Amino acid sequence: MDEAVDEAGWDVEPGDEIEPVVQAVGRLVKICREAAGLRASELGETMGYGEDMVRKIERGVRIPRPEFLERADRLLNAQGHLRAFMEDMRRARYPQKVRRLAEMESRAAEMLLYSNHNIHGLLQTPEYAKALFETSLPALPPDQVERETAARMARKSIFERHPAPVLSFVQEQVTLERPIGGKMVLRRQLERLLEVGQLRHVSLQVMPTDREDHAGMLGLIEVLKFTDGTAIGRSDGAFNGRPVSNPRDLRVLEMRYGMIRAQALTPRESLAFVEHALGRL
Repeated sequence: MDEAVDEAGWDVEPGDEIEPVVQAVGRLVKICREAAGLRASELGETMGYGEDMVRKIERGVRIPRPEFLERADRLLNAQGHLRAFMEDMRRARYPQKVRRLAEMESRAAEMLLYSNHNIHGLLQTPEYAKALFETSLPALPPDQVERETAARMARKSIFERHPAPVLSFVQEQVTLERPIGGKMVLRRQLERLLEVGQLRHVSLQVMPTDREDHAGMLGLIEVLKFTDGTAIGRSDGAFNGRPVSNPRDLRVLEMRYGMIRAQALTPRESLAFVEHALGRL
C-alpha cells in the first residue's frame, strides 16, 4: 500500500505558480466524490490509494497523476470534468524551474550549450539522467528522482520541433568517459549521442582533455536565442551565475562559446571520438 500511495502524485512546491490550479482540481475531486456518495477512504480503497493521499489531493497539496484523474473520472461518473485537467496536471508535475526552462527552450531558434561535468540534459537517456540524480547529496527521495527524470525527458521534445532550432553542443571529453550509472548506462548514452549527432540541425563537438588552450575553464555556458532577436544566457563563471539578457553581457558568453567551439574537435572528428569511446566499453 505504501508504494501505491507514493504513486498517486507529487507534492506541490511552496509558492509554485501552478498551486491555484492544483487546488482547484483538488476541490473538484472532492465535489465529485461527495456527489457520488463516497468517503475519502472508500475512494482511496477502490483506486488502491490511502485515505491520507486522497485528502492531500483534495486539499491541493498533492499533484494528482493524470492516470488518477482518468480513473477517478470513471469511478465518480464525473462526465469528463476530471479528465479535462489531465494535461494541466501532466505539466504541473514538473518542477517550476524546469517548466520555465522548457518554455524558453520551446521558443528558442538557436541554442549554444557547453557542458563540462556531465552530458547535457537535452542529450541524456532516461537511465543516465536517473543515475545522475541519484548521485545528489543529500540523497533525493525516490519520487523526486522520478519526477526530475521525467521532467528532463519531456524537454527532449525540442528535437521534434518544426521548424527545428539550431542546436550546438560542446561536451568535455571526461563527460564521455565517466561511467555514471555503470558501463551499460554509459554505452547507451554514447549511442544516443551518435544518434543525435546525425541530425542536420544539431552540431555535437568534443573538447579533448589534452587541449592546452581552453576558453571554458570558468564552467558551463548556455545561450538561448529567440526569433524576435532577443536572447538569454548564463554561465557558472560569469555574472555570478545569474541569467543575463542584455547584449553586452551576451557578447561575452558568445565570445567564450565561439572560442570553445574553435578549440574543440570538429563535429565529424567528435562523432569519430564518440565511436572510439563506445568501442572501448
